[in-house]
Amino acid sequence: MPSLSSVWYTRCPAPTPLSIAHQLGWIDRQFESSAVVVRSIRDSKDPVVRQSHFTHALDYSFRQGGNIPPIWARSGGRETRVIGITSTDEFQAIIALPSSGIKTGAELKGRRLGVPRKPGEKIVDFQRATALKGIVSALSLDNLTHDDVELVYLDSTEANLIERGNAAFLGLKRRYPYGDELLALARGDIDAFFVKGAEGVVLANQIGAVVVSEFGFHPDAKIRINNGTPRPLTVDARFLDEHFDLVTDLVQTIGRVAAWAEANPDNAVRLIANEIGVGEDAIWAANGSHVHKHLTLSLDADQIAAFDHFKSFLLEWGFIPADFNVSAWIDSRPLEAASRRAAA
Repeated sequence: MPSLSSVWYTRCPAPTPLSIAHQLGWIDRQFESSAVVVRSIRDSKDPVVRQSHFTHALDYSFRQGGNIPPIWARSGGRETRVIGITSTDEFQAIIALPSSGIKTGAELKGRRLGVPRKPGEKIVDFQRATALKGIVSALSLDNLTHDDVELVYLDSTEANLIERGNAAFLGLKRRYPYGDELLALARGDIDAFFVKGAEGVVLANQIGAVVVSEFGFHPDAKIRINNGTPRPLTVDARFLDEHFDLVTDLVQTIGRVAAWAEANPDNAVRLIANEIGVGEDAIWAANGSHVHKHLTLSLDADQIAAFDHFKSFLLEWGFIPADFNVSAWIDSRPLEAASRRAAA
């Protein structure tokens, strides 16, 4: 078996057990015990390396966050495996200004809904896909479809690549979402748009928006499913095949977060807020009072079915190049091995 001196990791600014395990220092310590250095994809100065946050192109790498990029990468032929899933529901809504007169989802009929778009983007336009899925879900609750509204595409040339220290971010870690939509709303070019998560709650609060339709905690999983629900833990197949024990160690380490978060809810929310770059009150508002109880790493049949449903949506709308077998993408062996260790 080839030796391994370093691994790459990345996570999205979202509630994930990987993020918490990283902030607690557990990930570094776990790999240090095997004399392996953990390197951050998002903090790299090399744009090709940073792009792997979306493409999963690097060997010996692991990722947890939004599911659209890993679905897209797998659809394009990148050999990765899902070794765990976290289902943490979050605020999802269509919002409008009070002056629009729109108060209910049914009143969206015939109105203009903004959709962010990055024309010419070489990687998947996950923000456009996220917004469209949210819009489709919201409209379906009132027996409407996208044909009943006008989709207004808001083009942006800003790259998706995450660049730490970018002067344009004014000292913050990243560019927050919904800027293009907010400007279009202020100009009167659109009547409403989709938001989600803690950033969506903060923005809706800031502009005194009307929440026209809210469905992040809807009982039907097919309504809730989007880029952030559920969030997979993925590894490249080479890492898994060549260093199965290290990947099992990783799953076991991340799996410890669930019990820690339940015992330390305030600290868990503080770390989630730090990852996203918002106040802790925004996390409680966006993810609910039991967010600390929804950080379990598992591979339940309903989670896998959720992926399959969302993959079909992405395929139907042309966001991924080819179909693939979601069940074959799942590899439960590391989670099962970690569970056996815990039981022993």
